[in-house]
Formats: sequence, C-alpha cells, structure tokens
Amino acid sequence: MGISKLIALKASVLLSVFVFLKNLGFKLISIPFIYASLVSFLVAIASHPSINLPLLLGKKSDGSLPIWSRIIFGPFLYFVRLFGLTRRLVSKEPPYNEVCEGVYVGGWPYSLKTLPPGEPAIIDCTAELPRTLAVSHCSYFCIPTWDTRAPQPSEIESAVNWALRKRNLNKPVFIHCAFGHGRSVAVTCALLVALGVAEDWKSAENIIRERRPCINMNSLHRKSLEEWSMHRLSSKTRNEEGSFNVSDVLLPNSSQQKRVRGAKY
Repeated sequence: MGISKLIALKASVLLSVFVFLKNLGFKLISIPFIYASLVSFLVAIASHPSINLPLLLGKKSDGSLPIWSRIIFGPFLYFVRLFGLTRRLVSKEPPYNEVCEGVYVGGWPYSLKTLPPGEPAIIDCTAELPRTLAVSHCSYFCIPTWDTRAPQPSEIESAVNWALRKRNLNKPVFIHCAFGHGRSVAVTCALLVALGVAEDWKSAENIIRERRPCINMNSLHRKSLEEWSMHRLSSKTRNEEGSFNVSDVLLPNSSQQKRVRGAKY
C-alpha cells in the first residue's frame, strides 16, 4: 500500500475517533484527533503520485526540518519517527549492508550504531526524517522523497554525481531512506551502474538483493530508474558526438581504477 493510501486510512481512523469522542461529550479531548486527521489528509494528498510534493514538509538541504513544519505537521512527523524506530527495534534486519566496496545502503541513521564505519558521505532520500546529531559530522546530500515514491531522474543523477566525487576521494558512501528498501535502493542501483559494478540498474538490483534481501522497489522506482538510464545513455551518445561536455570522474577500486562519465541534467 502506497503512503497516500496508508495515511488517508490513518486520517479516516482519526476522524472516526474524533466523531466518537465528540458524540460522547469529550469535545476538548477530541480536538487533537481532528487536527491530526486534517494533517494526515493533507499529507495523503501531497504524497499522491499525481501531485508528489515532498517540499510540503519543508525539509532543508542540510537535513533539518524547520520549526513551523514540526509544529504544523507534528502529528505526522512524530508518528512516522515512532513507527520507524519501533519497526527497526523489532526487526532482525541489519541497519545497513555494504553492497560493493565503500558503498552502503540502509535505513535512517538515528544513532552511531546505525551508521556504517569510516565517517561515510551520506545521501538522504527521506522527506519525513531529519538529519540527526549522530551524523552531523558526515558529508551530506539530501533528495527529499516521500516513502514509497521515487526520486526524479534528475535527482538520481545529482546524487550519483555527488557520490562519485566522494568515492574519488576514497570516502565511503551511505545511501539511506527510512528502512533501506525502496528510495535508497533506487539511487544505489544508479550508483552501481555509474561505478561500473553493474551493467544496468536491473543487474544492480540483483546485486543489492543478494546483500540486502528485504529490498522492495516498486513500479515508481523502476520507472524513474528506466528514465534515468535512457537519459544517461542519450547523454553519453551526444557527448561522443561532441554536442556538449561531460566531466570524467576517476574512481578508486580495490583492484583497478575505472573511468566513469557523469552526465549532468
């Protein structure tokens, strides 16, 4: 179930609780429920694929959520944070996995224990979770994306180019979303292709699945990756014909150095 349907269902339940309490005469107690319901309905609309407006939550490029967002959308933001922490605590899945040398994919790093070693450069694919103090010392790049939705092809390309520069400096890279199952996997697929580890994003998905079996990309993730792949191939063809310049990025590898072309949107 996509986030818009799930949050709409949550909004309906909260609205039912509000009506029930109000009919019993508990007007003051019922007010928080109607407010939480309205917030949830707003998030459900903004996260619908036809609208897809993660900027609604106001997450900044440094990973922080402004105070107005925490106040207005508090019922949603703290619900997803509590739900995520609870699910992570009861899950036996590791917080992250290394999918190739120096490249990790996983869930929200809310503590140092959930952060890969080596002070990795972090690509954050969440719109709803903040950058915590535990990772404030790490290089950081954010592409805010709703849960179960996909980053835009241009956002994937920007994240990949940023990651390539970090790998060129021998920095490990950690790509995360809430649980490391969808949004972050899509970006990691693209990075593995750019690094030359995988021939295409489908092969990259299989590589990641071998190391992190619970990944679960949906049709939106695959569509975005397909569009990214087509644009990247088109960009390389135009570059070979001399239509525009594309910078070459030299990447470190345990056995050899591979040259990868990074296309810009």
